[in-house]
Amino acid sequence: MHLRATAIVVAVRQHGEHGAIVRALTRGDGVQPGYVRGGRSRAMRPVLLQANVIQGEWRARTGEQLASLTAELVHSRATLHGEPLAAGALEWATALTAAALPEAQPYPHIHDALDGVLSAIEGAPSARGWAAALVRYELLMLAELGFGLDLDRCVATGAIDDLAFVSPRSGAAVSRGAAFGYEAKLLRLPDFLMVGGEAEWTDIFDGLRLTGHFLARDILVDRRADPLAARDRLVDRLKRAVA
Repeated sequence: MHLRATAIVVAVRQHGEHGAIVRALTRGDGVQPGYVRGGRSRAMRPVLLQANVIQGEWRARTGEQLASLTAELVHSRATLHGEPLAAGALEWATALTAAALPEAQPYPHIHDALDGVLSAIEGAPSARGWAAALVRYELLMLAELGFGLDLDRCVATGAIDDLAFVSPRSGAAVSRGAAFGYEAKLLRLPDFLMVGGEAEWTDIFDGLRLTGHFLARDILVDRRADPLAARDRLVDRLKRAVA
């Protein structure tokens, strides 16, 4: 096995006294794990940060063996790890990707979307500039893994207009009229997920509540549920920032 590709670092775990096991998302070959000799060294720690882009070269004698990985830095997002909101967003987006995606299966749309979200976090002057993109990324993750929400028409009436809620059970949209009297039992569907554009904070938090419900129910279950703590920390930071 020999692979050379540009990749986004999504997880780093210390292995032994000096090494690190790194998981990185490539566009054409999905998440690729590899052992980096000296990955905990002073020289390699700034390279092997979550959200950094690396040029990786994976080598293994068999497909079942953990590949050895050599990594060169292509683009660093190290400075963002010192900013609480940005760091929380990087931590969550990469942890979600690492936990949700199976290894060695290509998800080019997820790769491109993750790169877009990380670039938005890097380039936006405020969290509002990237928070909506993060919600859209979560929605895409659900869709790509087979748990997409049905937001095209009302599940109760078939109407395609005035869709304002989502059933927490079926994941299908519900129109405002059909939801009358049951609003408290439904998840609100913010407009920006339907028509795009900028979003107000109330809409962003509604979007996070919507996607968070289905991520926790359908994808981040059992041993994969650990990254939800990173999401909770990020949402708390966002709420404190806009309070």
